[in-house]
Amino acid sequence: MTWELVAHGWHFPTSLALADAGVVYLAESGLSFAGAPPGGRVWRLDPDGTRSLLADDLRAPVNGLTLHGEALYVSEGGHPGRINRLGLDGARTTVLDDLPGPGNYHTNMAVVGPDDKLYFSQGALTNLGVVGLDAYAIGWLRRLPHGHDVPGYAVTLSGVNVTTPDPTSPDPNAQATTGGFSPFGTPSQPGQRVPAGLPATAAVMRCDLDGGNLELVAWGLRNAYGLGFLPDGRLLAVDQGADDRGSRAVGQAPDLLFEVRTGRWYGWPDFIGGVPITDERFPPRARPAADDAARRPRRAASSRAAAAAVPAAHRRGQVRRRSRDRRTCR
Repeated sequence: MTWELVAHGWHFPTSLALADAGVVYLAESGLSFAGAPPGGRVWRLDPDGTRSLLADDLRAPVNGLTLHGEALYVSEGGHPGRINRLGLDGARTTVLDDLPGPGNYHTNMAVVGPDDKLYFSQGALTNLGVVGLDAYAIGWLRRLPHGHDVPGYAVTLSGVNVTTPDPTSPDPNAQATTGGFSPFGTPSQPGQRVPAGLPATAAVMRCDLDGGNLELVAWGLRNAYGLGFLPDGRLLAVDQGADDRGSRAVGQAPDLLFEVRTGRWYGWPDFIGGVPITDERFPPRARPAADDAARRPRRAASSRAAAAAVPAAHRRGQVRRRSRDRRTCR
């Protein structure tokens, strides 16, 4: 295999779309890491190396760029999330707006299916369903103090809560108790029913190319950053595994490749590839620094036990390396 440098000097590129005659469209995230200028951008790169700016000031992070016909579909993960139709002349039309975000994860890439629908994924706002101190450290809890995950299917909570210091309070000794699918500082109750919402987080959704008829495809994919259709029409998703942080930390969680089928639940926030997050293969390994020990969350005795139930009709997800019933969801 021979590698060839085509172009360089980009700021946090996230997506490519290939057009005819060797033209490449490239999206820059717009996150201001390492001195990068803020605001997402889309560039056109011609075969002779000439680059021209097609769009700027997009809501960072720009997470996806898909070419369909004579337009690009651009996924913007900022506040709030949005998908734009970007003509090759630079003209913009909003397809969907007011999508969840920002959070731990965002509005991700879109892809056009064989049914001529626009499919896209929406990442979870939290690591595993409970807003914790990691949301404050990342920064979004300051901007969206009432933000929380929205289930794609109705769930019934079992009342598991996590108590942490409350960095949003002026009182340095303040504590906050937070339950699943609830704003920071709002506890849940046993038997509490959380209705399904649309748009949902940790979900794959679809709509018409003009944004109409938004509907859920499947739920329980934590952060399905990459979507793609096979020639036979099957939809695949690459899902980013859970992290060792926050109020429900897990360790060594893999990224997974799923075949996504309509109406299914794929395990988030309680399962990883069909395995409960309480399994011994996912022990949290991160430990707070000594000077930060006071900020370590206090868990209820059963805080890693099941905290919600998903209707049986949605429980059987399809993962490429295994397929098993999912029976509970926090």
